[in-house]
Amino acid sequence: MGGVTEPEAVPSPWRRRGRLAGLWLARIGLALVGALVAVLLFARISAPIGPFDATLAVRPGSGGAEVAVPPLGSLAVDVFDGPLRLDVQLQSVDQVRAQELANDPVRLAGVVDRVTEDLQGAVVELVVRTVVVALLGAALVSWLALRRRREPLIAIGLTGAVLLGIGGIGATTWRPEAMSTPTYTGLLVNANSLIGNAQDIVARFDAYRASLEDLVANVGSLYSTLSALPPPGAADDTVALLHVSDLHLNPAGFDLVEQVVSQFQVDGVLDTGDVTDWGSSPENQLIASVGRLGVPYVFIRGNHDSATTAERIDGQANTTVLDHSATEIAGISIVGAKDPRFTPDKNTGDDDAGPEVLTRSGERLASVIESLDEPPDVALVHDPKQAPPLEGLTPVILAGHTHDRKVSELDDGTLLMVQGSTGGAGLRALEGEYPEPLTCTVLYFAASTGRLQAYDEITLGGLGESEVTIQRIVIPLPAAEDRDEGGSDEDGDDGGPASPPG
Repeated sequence: MGGVTEPEAVPSPWRRRGRLAGLWLARIGLALVGALVAVLLFARISAPIGPFDATLAVRPGSGGAEVAVPPLGSLAVDVFDGPLRLDVQLQSVDQVRAQELANDPVRLAGVVDRVTEDLQGAVVELVVRTVVVALLGAALVSWLALRRRREPLIAIGLTGAVLLGIGGIGATTWRPEAMSTPTYTGLLVNANSLIGNAQDIVARFDAYRASLEDLVANVGSLYSTLSALPPPGAADDTVALLHVSDLHLNPAGFDLVEQVVSQFQVDGVLDTGDVTDWGSSPENQLIASVGRLGVPYVFIRGNHDSATTAERIDGQANTTVLDHSATEIAGISIVGAKDPRFTPDKNTGDDDAGPEVLTRSGERLASVIESLDEPPDVALVHDPKQAPPLEGLTPVILAGHTHDRKVSELDDGTLLMVQGSTGGAGLRALEGEYPEPLTCTVLYFAASTGRLQAYDEITLGGLGESEVTIQRIVIPLPAAEDRDEGGSDEDGDDGGPASPPG
């Protein structure tokens, strides 16, 4: 008798379904992994956006977009939901495109539209690139793992469905109003308070700039009027030094400095700080003009100037940065100390440091003075609160910081001269009803003795005050010196103003 053949076991429907479900889960997982890896590696483009060179990329996230502005920080906009985020990083400013914008009012007026068009074009290109690399990545990984001809097509179909779903979520949750309420990080956290009324600032900037250009140009006629006044001393016995402070990156302030250096033939410039607003690398590229003035430029850091700012100035021709140290211009000895604080952002930094920090800085500078063979002719500090420890140790102390010009005599006869803002407080001054005036002072020292003989206070009115004024103040000789010279006062000037209209 032959044997009986037993029937083969037939897989149960549940087992077949389980295998099929496992296969599809593997397909979905492989497709998503391949797409994600491809997006992380290749979903990135470089594109010009207005005057900027930028990179755009798609990254896993909770939706929205983030714009990085190194080294200032970043801003995030919660403009849509989804598992992907748009990252934009501004890399650098293209000097050629920026110069074209600055020199062409038509292009400058349309810069917002140009940036919008560039950004839209870059985003479209990035989306296309992202879709292509995601599909290819999913197909490649699926084929490598499963080795079946149809698997790449299945992976492409699955990935396409996922991408359509992500696009649908983004479209249905699109919130364009979120553009007006970005979240800032880094130094940009103060952006809301700085540009809250940016539209008003921009609307008035053209008029302000035109006004300042006319005023700066009038420095020449102002000097012609001044030259009629009796000189503070013999031409070969006078050293003229220009005191500036708080330029705050105002181009008109730098133009004013250049004009006064040329017209008044000063022997050097004394800057008591705050040449920048934030002390950042982009700002530091704009202060190269101080090395092209052709005269010595002595600088101390203000509370808005970073160590990088000081290094950038110190690396230019004819410049000296004082930090509890001394130097000399045409025989006039000068000491100076930086502001010990760094407070570009009112919400961060050392702004809460008490007055004792400034007092200690002044005391340290006093120790430097006491170590010198002869007392210096001038001391430079940024904040007037650094000045009290220097009383009686130097005849003249120059300061800034307050944006309010004031000259006062301290108890021991030391003259404290606080400068206004040579930059009119910078762009932030446009937030008020009228910008602050631009101020600087030309100091005349006797070359033989280092004594301050006279000074010219120069003021350029802000918007709404189209006037350039100058006032010469002659400092009388001390009683002892006056008797030595027979009681005569050869200066012959009563300190009255000479104010030609601007």
